[in-house]
Amino acid sequence: MTTTDSDKVSPPEGKAGKGADARANDADRLPARPEHAQGAGAFGFPVHPQRSAATGEVHARPAPSITAPRALLKLCFITDGGASVDQAVLAELSRQHGVAPPAETARHHRIRTGPGSLWWERHTEASTYLWEGPLPEAAGEALTGHPFGDAFPAPGSLIAGVRIDIRPHDDAYEKWLQPFDRQTLCLSSTEAGRAIVATDFRQNQDGLTRVLILDKGMTPQRTGSLAQRLFDIEIYRTMAMLGLPVAQSLSPRMRKVEDRLAELTHRMREIEPGGAEVLLDEIIGLAGQLEADAASSLYRFGASRAYDEIVGDRLTALDEESVPGYDTWRSFLERRLAPAMRTCRAVEERQANLSRKLARAANLLRTRIDVEVEKQNRDLLESMDRRAKLQLRLQQTVEGLSVAAVSYYVVGLFAYAIKGVGGQLPGLSTDALIALFVPVTILSIWWVVRRIRQRHLGRDKAAD
Repeated sequence: MTTTDSDKVSPPEGKAGKGADARANDADRLPARPEHAQGAGAFGFPVHPQRSAATGEVHARPAPSITAPRALLKLCFITDGGASVDQAVLAELSRQHGVAPPAETARHHRIRTGPGSLWWERHTEASTYLWEGPLPEAAGEALTGHPFGDAFPAPGSLIAGVRIDIRPHDDAYEKWLQPFDRQTLCLSSTEAGRAIVATDFRQNQDGLTRVLILDKGMTPQRTGSLAQRLFDIEIYRTMAMLGLPVAQSLSPRMRKVEDRLAELTHRMREIEPGGAEVLLDEIIGLAGQLEADAASSLYRFGASRAYDEIVGDRLTALDEESVPGYDTWRSFLERRLAPAMRTCRAVEERQANLSRKLARAANLLRTRIDVEVEKQNRDLLESMDRRAKLQLRLQQTVEGLSVAAVSYYVVGLFAYAIKGVGGQLPGLSTDALIALFVPVTILSIWWVVRRIRQRHLGRDKAAD
């Protein structure tokens, strides 16, 4: 752009000049804009440290592109030794296949294994290994070429294993259903009729849950997504069931606490003075036992709820259409999985209700103890009041004696003084003067003592 003469003219004195200075000062107060460099965002703006993680999460679990026929084998391990053991296993597998190991913070990794691929994924309390490879021609034939075997260094204890066979659909698809148990076979149509999925939710001789997908013309991406959804249903429903043994083990313990609490509450009605402390100690012991069990099961019940919700989401996304003569996946799992989850929720609710009841019983006992303490304090105050009255009477008695004693000494001193100076009044002897002085002295001293006591009482009332 060519600069004209008018562009070179300086602003005149006055408002224009002051406005330019103000804009310069405002510019000085604005934060400096970073240069375009690595880590800069759109238009060079600074990037939030968690932006990459937040935006990349939607792409964190890419589904493999699969074309039938193909076999998928997925194992889920509870990482008992933590992420370090899992990382060491993955690093060893990567070195065996000539692949660089992933970073310690990585949650996904892929390894080429000859005719197939191995996909690793880290979860909160588990890790999964998915192998994708060639499918045998026979329906019941074992898979070959996968890395799982005696030489595979398992990162933890196996919790779930799933095998999915993906085959093209044909009119003779019944032959692929022969390895399944007909009593529990679930078969349904999905992907708008472009696929049929089948399983019996039983483990074969290899300890794997068999799943069959009959492809009716899905794209490779949709096939991979469907397989991933079926893997999630089987693995997460198994993970959700981990809460059931915990609930079953806690139920009898909670029953004992409930019976003990009922016994203690009956004893509360016939409690004797001074016995509330013993009952309160027992209730606190029961509450401690219950809270320890609740704390130990808190994570497991929460995880079971989360896994159950994931299974429900995956079943909804599966969008099944029933096939006459067979159960759907949803109907089968709702009959088996839902009661177990209701048991877990019932035990968790029992824990919460029992905790509230223990807290109420403890509050009642504390109230009873507070009432007894108030009674003791009242009796103590009454006894202190009686002692104060006795002390007041004694003090008044002492004050009367002190008036007599002080008057005696004052009259004695007066007698000594009168006799010493030989003073007398006309018509009155020395003894008569002393006798007249006695009542005057007594009344004067009594008045002085009374004034002093009233002054002290006035100060006490003002202080109150």
